Amino acid sequence: MKTNVVCFGEVLYDVFPTHRKIGGAPLNVALRLASLGINVEIISRIGNDAIGKELVAFIQDNNVASDAIQIDETYSTGEVLVQLDKKGSATYTINYPVAWDEIEVTPEAKNAVKKADALVFGSLVCRDETSYTTLLSLMKMAKYKIFDVNLRAPFYTKELLINLMKQSDFIKFNDDELYEISEALNSPFHSLEQNILFIAEQTQAKSICVTKGSHGAVLYLNGKMYYNSGYKISVADTVGAGDSFLAGLLSKLLMNEEPQKAIDFACALGALVASNEGANPKITTEQIAKFMNI
Repeated sequence: MKTNVVCFGEVLYDVFPTHRKIGGAPLNVALRLASLGINVEIISRIGNDAIGKELVAFIQDNNVASDAIQIDETYSTGEVLVQLDKKGSATYTINYPVAWDEIEVTPEAKNAVKKADALVFGSLVCRDETSYTTLLSLMKMAKYKIFDVNLRAPFYTKELLINLMKQSDFIKFNDDELYEISEALNSPFHSLEQNILFIAEQTQAKSICVTKGSHGAVLYLNGKMYYNSGYKISVADTVGAGDSFLAGLLSKLLMNEEPQKAIDFACALGALVASNEGANPKITTEQIAKFMNI
């Protein structure tokens, strides 16, 4: 039986200096999961505008269910201005308010969450009370809650992050986010592993994963640490690499694959995305296997 995942949050356009690409962390995760054979639905909201219609058509063309995407008559479809440094690392200017700030609890949204094996969400969508309240309502219906921490200043607070972490089964950070949140919680520790265990104790999360950019990732699962030290690539840009990493990891873990194989696969997929432009380049499982020399 196929695994069903629902992703909640922002759908938008990443606007680069010379072009634009479809993005938004929850949508990036959804698109990658669909490409890996997982049944996926996205809960979000777009404006009643041309780019919103274009976005929904793209989502449908890429095998992600769009029944729970709402249309807003007041606010426009989201856009994010992306600036890349010489190493391909991105900084973001995120327009506010936009349609995905106003996601409501609808019958379609409730149905999507109730039938899913897992709910994936991030912190950015919680910057507006409407979408945040909707997420909290839907989380009560979810079988398994996956929090993709996605810190974008100034759109988060310590209290918000603690509340989401304590309600989550699985938390994914990058290393900067882990250290920032650990420090905010007065962690006495310095090492990555100590802070992972500290967060697990503070939040009761069953699983925690921390990405380390080009240096791979660490997965804490069932009381054990799993490591991958990364893959060498030439970085085009880092936009969406962490989202594809998470999708790759979940595609394996939700199918009960060995954790070490899951994190190896996820790191390879994230590296391949970083070696291409944009958040959602086409990458096949055959390409991933070849890259990993399997």
